[in-house]
Amino acid sequence: MDKVIVVDHLSKNFFVNEGNRSIKQAISSIFSKPQQKVVKAVKNLSFTIQKGELVGFIGPNGAGKTTTMKMLSGLLYPTSGFISVLDFDPFLKTPEYLKQISLVMGQKNQLWWDLPVIKSFEFSKAIYEINDKDYKKNLDELVSLLGVSGLLYTQVRKLSLGQRMKMELIASLIYKPKVLFLDEPTIGLDLVAQQNLRDFIYEYNKKNEATILLTSHNMSDLSDLCRRVIMINEGELMFDGALDDITHKFAQDKVIKITLSEEIDTKSIVDIGVIKKYAFPYCYITVPRSTVAFAAAELLQKYPIIDLNIEELPVEDVIRTIFSAKKV
Repeated sequence: MDKVIVVDHLSKNFFVNEGNRSIKQAISSIFSKPQQKVVKAVKNLSFTIQKGELVGFIGPNGAGKTTTMKMLSGLLYPTSGFISVLDFDPFLKTPEYLKQISLVMGQKNQLWWDLPVIKSFEFSKAIYEINDKDYKKNLDELVSLLGVSGLLYTQVRKLSLGQRMKMELIASLIYKPKVLFLDEPTIGLDLVAQQNLRDFIYEYNKKNEATILLTSHNMSDLSDLCRRVIMINEGELMFDGALDDITHKFAQDKVIKITLSEEIDTKSIVDIGVIKKYAFPYCYITVPRSTVAFAAAELLQKYPIIDLNIEELPVEDVIRTIFSAKKV
């Protein structure tokens, strides 16, 4: 079974009550059914994920990422289309299926707040029917990877956010799921905690050949972990491929970075390109992709340049531009 996750023409609609626009309409809604409108959260979405892949699932707020995750984990039923995870229909929520997947949502608690952390792990052991030998082996491995051996008997409420997120991961992985749905796992964490969590996700994926679908607005999560990204916007697929290829597909400009031997009047460059940054001796200029060779030649001819490099726009800038656009 190579294709672990199959999504085929998946759609999900929600029906929401329209807001009352006047006192008269508000009063009339008491005696009649309120008008509803259809919100199309996911539209005709299709993709597949192979065993062991770690895929970034990205898009602006409201793009449909979490809705898709919830359908894949069985929390929501699709309006139309087909989904399969490990050859199971997620919405049936069979014990055989639930023992092989895990949904981890940033800052969503599953630990018992007033009890020591170890009690929550023991509860997961009972729920997922893990034998004593496997439980000890899995717990020792996860505790070692995350470096939290000294915190197992600490009350959950006394943990920092970073410590608690690590414990949430252990509770979610103690039964060694084959598929992980990680929804903003590093949200709210400091830089050190974020990097520790990324290191753990990488090692877990590599060691266990787990299939992971990761949503994040943190560019470091994507660049450190994901060779492939799936981008959606307004519920529709926009891109599916290598992270670096986003630049080639969507960026209309390139960056020319020059190093100068003396100060220049930057106003004279406006006919060549847009200055993004000037801090002598460095100057960064964006120019249309189609004219980059001409622009480079003109800069070398007119200005005291000792070094010149042509680069792609940073992928995070391209993604930010795509997400800020109302419709791409």
